[in-house]
Amino acid sequence: MRRAPVVLALVCSLVAVATAAPPLTRDQALAALAKSDVEGRRQAAAWLGDLGVMTDTRVLVQALRDEDDVVRVLAERSLWRIWSRSGDHDIDVLFEQGVEDMQRGDAAAAISVFTTIVEKKPDFAEGWNKRATVYYLVGEYQKSLHDCDEVVRRNPDHFGALAGYGQIYLALDDPERALEYFQRALRVNPNLVNVEAAVVELKRRIIEKRKGVI
Repeated sequence: MRRAPVVLALVCSLVAVATAAPPLTRDQALAALAKSDVEGRRQAAAWLGDLGVMTDTRVLVQALRDEDDVVRVLAERSLWRIWSRSGDHDIDVLFEQGVEDMQRGDAAAAISVFTTIVEKKPDFAEGWNKRATVYYLVGEYQKSLHDCDEVVRRNPDHFGALAGYGQIYLALDDPERALEYFQRALRVNPNLVNVEAAVVELKRRIIEKRKGVI
């Protein structure tokens, strides 16, 4: 399901409105997300990014299949925000530092920071996920696969890590396994446009490969 620019513009507008409007409580947001009122579901999906905890992520995963485009986009944004909170202020400060290191291309510094995080708070799945990403970027594919294993052990709905497996197996020239993981990512989050395109291309390549063998 592709997100038209108008949908993305509306999402940005609604996030601004949500932060300016009287805040919902966590319980109010969870209740609103289950109701038929689309505006209420949009506000709820946005607010849960601020208010939600890991136990709330199941309802946001369900919202990834909402009939409304905006609810789906907001639910995805809020999942990433919840996943990126460890519940420990010092770890969260380290996490932000590691992300900044990634963004400026300092892989060694980022790996060092995320290693500290997973050693201090091993149950924080996003610490493993970010280190997996950096390992992938520097070509340490086996280390990246190991960290993806740690992510999905703690957070089976982590579509980012599932798609990450696919990217790693593509780099390892294993299209069949890449396809398997891309499809698993889409089963959690059917809104991943690039992953959907990769699945189409991989199916085409695999069919052509099999034809060449016959």
